[in-house]
Amino acid sequence: MAGKKKKPGALRRALRISLIVVAAGVALSLSLVIPLRWIDPVTSAFMLRDDSGRQPVLFEWADWQDVGIAPMLAVVAAEDQRFADHFGIDFRSMQEAVRNSRNGERLRGASTISQQLAKNLFLWPGRSYVRKGLEAWFTVLLELCLPKKRILEIYLNVVELGPGIYGVPAASRYFFARNASRISDSDAALLAAVLPNPHSLQVDNPSRYVRERQRWIIGQMQRLRREQWIIKLND
Repeated sequence: MAGKKKKPGALRRALRISLIVVAAGVALSLSLVIPLRWIDPVTSAFMLRDDSGRQPVLFEWADWQDVGIAPMLAVVAAEDQRFADHFGIDFRSMQEAVRNSRNGERLRGASTISQQLAKNLFLWPGRSYVRKGLEAWFTVLLELCLPKKRILEIYLNVVELGPGIYGVPAASRYFFARNASRISDSDAALLAAVLPNPHSLQVDNPSRYVRERQRWIIGQMQRLRREQWIIKLND
Protein backbone atom coordinates (compact mmCIF):
# COMPACT_ATOMS: atom_id res chain seq x y z
CA MET A 1 0.00 0.00 0.00
CA ALA A 2 2.80 2.42 0.85
CA GLY A 3 4.34 1.91 -2.56
CA LYS A 4 1.08 2.72 -4.31
CA LYS A 5 0.69 5.96 -2.38
CA LYS A 6 4.04 7.19 -3.67
CA LYS A 7 3.14 6.80 -7.35
CA PRO A 8 1.02 9.98 -7.73
CA GLY A 9 3.81 12.01 -6.14
CA ALA A 10 6.40 10.48 -8.46
CA LEU A 11 4.20 11.19 -11.47
CA ARG A 12 3.71 14.79 -10.38
CA ARG A 13 7.46 15.24 -9.97
CA ALA A 14 8.10 13.73 -13.40
CA LEU A 15 5.45 15.99 -14.91
CA ARG A 16 6.89 19.03 -13.15
CA ILE A 17 10.39 18.21 -14.38
CA SER A 18 9.07 17.69 -17.92
CA LEU A 19 7.30 21.05 -17.84
CA ILE A 20 10.45 22.76 -16.58
CA VAL A 21 12.51 21.18 -19.36
CA VAL A 22 9.97 22.22 -22.01
CA ALA A 23 9.74 25.75 -20.62
CA ALA A 24 13.54 26.02 -20.56
CA GLY A 25 13.71 24.79 -24.15
CA VAL A 26 11.13 27.32 -25.29
CA ALA A 27 12.90 30.14 -23.42
CA LEU A 28 16.26 29.17 -24.91
CA SER A 29 14.79 28.97 -28.41
CA LEU A 30 13.19 32.40 -28.07
CA SER A 31 16.43 33.85 -26.75
CA LEU A 32 18.15 32.65 -29.93
CA VAL A 33 15.48 33.87 -32.35
CA ILE A 34 14.02 37.14 -31.02
CA PRO A 35 17.32 39.11 -31.02
CA LEU A 36 17.70 38.33 -34.75
CA ARG A 37 14.97 40.86 -35.40
CA TRP A 38 17.50 43.60 -34.64
CA ILE A 39 20.94 41.96 -34.30
CA ASP A 40 22.83 40.53 -37.28
CA PRO A 41 24.19 37.03 -36.63
CA VAL A 42 27.98 36.85 -36.56
CA THR A 43 28.09 33.13 -37.35
CA SER A 44 25.85 30.08 -37.80
CA ALA A 45 25.76 26.43 -36.81
CA PHE A 46 26.92 25.48 -40.30
CA MET A 47 29.87 27.89 -40.15
CA LEU A 48 30.91 26.59 -36.75
CA ARG A 49 30.97 22.98 -38.01
CA ASP A 50 32.49 23.84 -41.39
CA ASP A 51 34.95 21.16 -42.51
CA SER A 52 35.97 22.64 -45.86
CA GLY A 53 39.50 23.40 -44.62
CA ARG A 54 39.03 27.11 -45.32
CA GLN A 55 40.18 28.99 -42.22
CA PRO A 56 38.59 31.29 -41.49
CA VAL A 57 35.46 30.78 -43.53
CA LEU A 58 34.49 33.59 -45.89
CA PHE A 59 31.59 35.57 -44.45
CA GLU A 60 30.65 39.23 -44.50
CA TRP A 61 27.38 40.93 -43.71
CA ALA A 62 25.44 43.22 -46.06
CA ASP A 63 22.22 44.96 -45.08
CA TRP A 64 19.06 44.58 -47.15
CA GLN A 65 19.69 47.63 -49.33
CA ASP A 66 23.27 46.48 -50.03
CA VAL A 67 22.49 42.91 -51.06
CA GLY A 68 20.88 43.94 -54.35
CA ILE A 69 17.70 43.00 -56.13
CA ALA A 70 19.27 40.39 -58.42
CA PRO A 71 20.47 38.05 -55.62
CA MET A 72 17.12 38.35 -53.82
CA LEU A 73 15.16 37.42 -56.93
CA ALA A 74 17.60 34.66 -57.90
CA VAL A 75 17.44 32.90 -54.53
CA VAL A 76 13.65 33.17 -54.32
CA ALA A 77 13.28 31.99 -57.92
CA ALA A 78 15.52 29.00 -57.27
CA GLU A 79 14.45 27.99 -53.78
CA ASP A 80 11.04 29.22 -52.73
CA GLN A 81 8.80 31.20 -55.08
CA ARG A 82 5.92 31.09 -52.59
CA PHE A 83 8.08 32.58 -49.85
CA ALA A 84 5.87 35.66 -49.39
CA ASP A 85 2.68 33.57 -49.17
CA HIS A 86 3.36 30.68 -46.78
CA PHE A 87 3.98 30.63 -43.05
CA GLY A 88 7.36 28.93 -43.11
CA ILE A 89 6.26 25.47 -44.22
CA ASP A 90 4.83 25.22 -47.73
CA PHE A 91 2.38 22.34 -47.53
CA ARG A 92 1.24 22.86 -51.11
CA SER A 93 4.76 22.43 -52.46
CA MET A 94 5.20 19.34 -50.29
CA GLN A 95 2.02 17.82 -51.73
CA GLU A 96 3.17 18.63 -55.26
CA ALA A 97 6.56 17.01 -54.62
CA VAL A 98 4.93 13.83 -53.33
CA ARG A 99 2.46 13.77 -56.23
CA ASN A 100 5.25 14.21 -58.77
CA SER A 101 7.26 11.41 -57.19
CA ARG A 102 4.27 9.10 -57.53
CA ASN A 103 4.20 9.95 -61.23
CA GLY A 104 7.73 8.68 -61.61
CA GLU A 105 9.69 11.88 -61.04
CA ARG A 106 12.55 12.02 -58.55
CA LEU A 107 11.36 13.08 -55.10
CA ARG A 108 12.65 16.61 -54.61
CA GLY A 109 12.93 18.59 -51.44
CA ALA A 110 10.26 21.16 -50.61
CA SER A 111 12.08 23.07 -47.88
CA THR A 112 11.27 26.75 -47.73
CA ILE A 113 13.77 29.55 -47.25
CA SER A 114 12.58 29.84 -43.65
CA GLN A 115 13.23 26.13 -43.04
CA GLN A 116 16.66 26.36 -44.63
CA LEU A 117 17.52 29.38 -42.51
CA ALA A 118 16.45 27.53 -39.36
CA LYS A 119 18.69 24.61 -40.31
CA ASN A 120 21.67 26.79 -41.24
CA LEU A 121 21.52 28.99 -38.15
CA PHE A 122 20.75 26.48 -35.41
CA LEU A 123 21.03 22.87 -36.55
CA TRP A 124 23.06 20.41 -38.59
CA PRO A 125 22.77 18.57 -41.94
CA GLY A 126 20.91 15.29 -42.01
CA ARG A 127 17.48 13.77 -42.36
CA SER A 128 16.70 12.45 -38.89
CA TYR A 129 13.27 12.95 -37.38
CA VAL A 130 14.81 14.84 -34.47
CA ARG A 131 16.47 17.36 -36.76
CA LYS A 132 13.37 17.78 -38.90
CA GLY A 133 11.28 18.33 -35.79
CA LEU A 134 13.67 20.96 -34.46
CA GLU A 135 13.77 22.55 -37.92
CA ALA A 136 9.98 22.86 -37.95
CA TRP A 137 10.02 24.34 -34.43
CA PHE A 138 12.64 26.98 -35.26
CA THR A 139 10.91 27.72 -38.58
CA VAL A 140 7.69 28.58 -36.77
CA LEU A 141 9.60 30.78 -34.31
CA LEU A 142 11.38 32.61 -37.13
CA GLU A 143 8.08 33.29 -38.88
CA LEU A 144 6.43 34.46 -35.64
CA CYS A 145 9.27 36.73 -34.52
CA LEU A 146 10.77 38.11 -37.74
CA PRO A 147 9.31 39.89 -40.78
CA LYS A 148 9.68 38.12 -44.12
CA LYS A 149 12.21 40.72 -45.31
CA ARG A 150 14.41 40.03 -42.31
CA ILE A 151 14.24 36.27 -42.82
CA LEU A 152 15.33 36.65 -46.43
CA GLU A 153 18.02 39.19 -45.51
CA ILE A 154 19.59 36.82 -42.99
CA TYR A 155 19.33 33.83 -45.33
CA LEU A 156 21.09 35.71 -48.13
CA ASN A 157 23.92 36.51 -45.73
CA VAL A 158 24.49 33.07 -44.18
CA VAL A 159 23.60 30.47 -46.82
CA GLU A 160 26.56 28.38 -48.00
CA LEU A 161 27.46 28.98 -51.66
CA GLY A 162 30.69 27.06 -51.87
CA PRO A 163 33.09 25.20 -49.56
CA GLY A 164 33.67 27.60 -46.68
CA ILE A 165 31.92 30.48 -48.49
CA TYR A 166 28.85 31.80 -46.69
CA GLY A 167 26.41 34.39 -47.91
CA VAL A 168 25.85 36.23 -51.16
CA PRO A 169 28.09 39.19 -50.15
CA ALA A 170 31.14 36.98 -49.56
CA ALA A 171 30.41 34.79 -52.60
CA SER A 172 29.95 37.80 -54.89
CA ARG A 173 33.28 39.23 -53.86
CA TYR A 174 35.05 35.86 -54.07
CA PHE A 175 33.68 34.64 -57.42
CA PHE A 176 33.01 37.92 -59.27
CA ALA A 177 35.16 40.52 -57.46
CA ARG A 178 32.07 42.71 -57.02
CA ASN A 179 29.77 43.79 -54.22
CA ALA A 180 26.54 41.78 -54.10
CA SER A 181 24.47 44.79 -55.21
CA ARG A 182 26.52 45.08 -58.43
CA ILE A 183 26.39 41.53 -59.78
CA SER A 184 24.30 40.80 -62.87
CA ASP A 185 21.21 38.63 -63.15
CA SER A 186 23.37 35.98 -64.78
CA ASP A 187 25.87 35.96 -61.92
CA ALA A 188 23.12 35.97 -59.27
CA ALA A 189 21.39 33.07 -61.02
CA LEU A 190 24.69 31.16 -61.13
CA LEU A 191 25.09 31.55 -57.37
CA ALA A 192 21.52 30.40 -56.78
CA ALA A 193 21.98 27.46 -59.16
CA VAL A 194 24.43 25.73 -56.80
CA LEU A 195 22.23 26.05 -53.70
CA PRO A 196 20.94 22.46 -53.75
CA ASN A 197 24.50 21.25 -53.07
CA PRO A 198 27.25 23.89 -52.94
CA HIS A 199 29.90 21.24 -52.32
CA SER A 200 29.19 19.23 -55.48
CA LEU A 201 27.92 22.05 -57.72
CA GLN A 202 30.49 24.73 -58.46
CA VAL A 203 30.10 28.40 -59.33
CA ASP A 204 33.60 28.68 -60.79
CA ASN A 205 33.38 25.42 -62.76
CA PRO A 206 29.67 25.03 -63.59
CA SER A 207 28.46 21.74 -65.02
CA ARG A 208 25.86 21.46 -67.77
CA TYR A 209 23.21 20.93 -65.10
CA VAL A 210 24.25 24.15 -63.32
CA ARG A 211 24.14 26.11 -66.59
CA GLU A 212 20.69 24.75 -67.42
CA ARG A 213 19.49 25.62 -63.95
CA GLN A 214 21.04 29.08 -64.25
CA ARG A 215 19.08 29.75 -67.47
CA TRP A 216 15.85 28.57 -65.86
CA ILE A 217 16.43 30.80 -62.83
CA ILE A 218 17.02 33.84 -65.05
CA GLY A 219 13.65 33.22 -66.71
CA GLN A 220 11.97 32.97 -63.33
CA MET A 221 13.69 36.16 -62.16
CA GLN A 222 12.29 38.01 -65.15
CA ARG A 223 8.80 36.78 -64.30
CA LEU A 224 9.16 37.83 -60.66
CA ARG A 225 10.26 41.28 -61.79
CA ARG A 226 7.19 41.64 -64.01
CA GLU A 227 5.02 40.63 -61.06
CA GLN A 228 6.81 43.19 -58.84
CA TRP A 229 7.55 40.49 -56.31
CA ILE A 230 9.72 42.73 -54.11
CA ILE A 231 6.78 45.10 -53.60
CA LYS A 232 4.66 42.15 -52.56
CA LEU A 233 7.27 41.20 -49.96
CA ASN A 234 7.10 44.72 -48.51
CA ASP A 235 3.30 44.65 -48.10
